[in-house]
Formats: sequence, C-alpha cells, structure tokens
Amino acid sequence: PLPLTVGGGVRRTVDAEALLDAGADKVATNTAAVARPDLLDELAERFGRQCTVLALDAASRNGGWEVVVRSGRDRTGRDAIGWAVEAVDRGAGEILLTSWDRDGTGDGYDLELLSAMRRAVPVPVIASGGADGPKHMAAALRAGADAVLAATIFHDGHTTVADLKTELAGLGVEVRR
Repeated sequence: PLPLTVGGGVRRTVDAEALLDAGADKVATNTAAVARPDLLDELAERFGRQCTVLALDAASRNGGWEVVVRSGRDRTGRDAIGWAVEAVDRGAGEILLTSWDRDGTGDGYDLELLSAMRRAVPVPVIASGGADGPKHMAAALRAGADAVLAATIFHDGHTTVADLKTELAGLGVEVRR
C-alpha cells in the first residue's frame, strides 16, 4: 500500500492526530518545527518516528544551504544539514527535502544538496524540487534519495504516473506496478 503523508498546518499534536484519524499514515511539518523544535519530540513520542516527517525547504547560501520557511518567503539563517541532523535526533523518521532554488524549474533536483543530506542522516530522504521527467528522478535516486516527489510535471500535463513508471523502469529504476 502507498503511504499517505499529509502536511500543512501541523503545529501541535492535536493537528497531527486529526490528520492521522482522517486516514493519513504520516504527518509532515516544516515552519512550526523550525519555530518550535520540541514539536518533533512530541510528535515522535505520541505517534512514533515512522509517522513524523520533517519537511525541510532549503535554499543555497554561501556554499551551503539555509532553511527557508513560510513557503520560501522567510530565510532563517539556519544550516539545513545541521537542522536535519537535529530533527532526526528529536524524532523525525523521514526528511522531505525540497530545494527551493530548483522547485518548479524543471532543472532537476539539487543533487549536491541531496547527497550531502544522505551522508548526514540515517533516515529516508525524499527528493523534491526541480524534476521534469524520469532522467532527473533516476539521477536523484542514484544520488541517494529513497524516493522522489514530483508535482509540476503532473499538474501541467507533461506526463502521467503510468507513463512515468514505464520510463523509469526503462532507466533501470525499480517501480511498483
């Protein structure tokens, strides 16, 4: 079965509980966790690490990456890799990593960011931001992503899920059919 992760507005354990009760398998938090890191501890303690996802939006800065929040409007000055390590220590069981520099561009995932994250944390990392097709997805998986996220290519009608799976399989990526 496909696990469903839901995010947006998860600021307290009661928010997560409502989403899980409605059928979500996991909950993701970004801005609220940056503002109050104890939220990750609370979510993991109450629902388990397997349900606790840190959605981390990162933008390049001075040869590294900085955490951005509020849909990219606010830069935090916080190192993205360091924040991910802390988040995992606090109970995040997965990282949904979005390159804010690449999101919606179709230029491919930020493979350098993805590789750095993969080396830093022992939990699954989902690559997000920049894919325009199966070659970008395969590259992200080779760079260490455990999964890939895509949105624009589906919203804009560039491909279908079925066609994408066929193309990924042709590139040697194992896909569920």
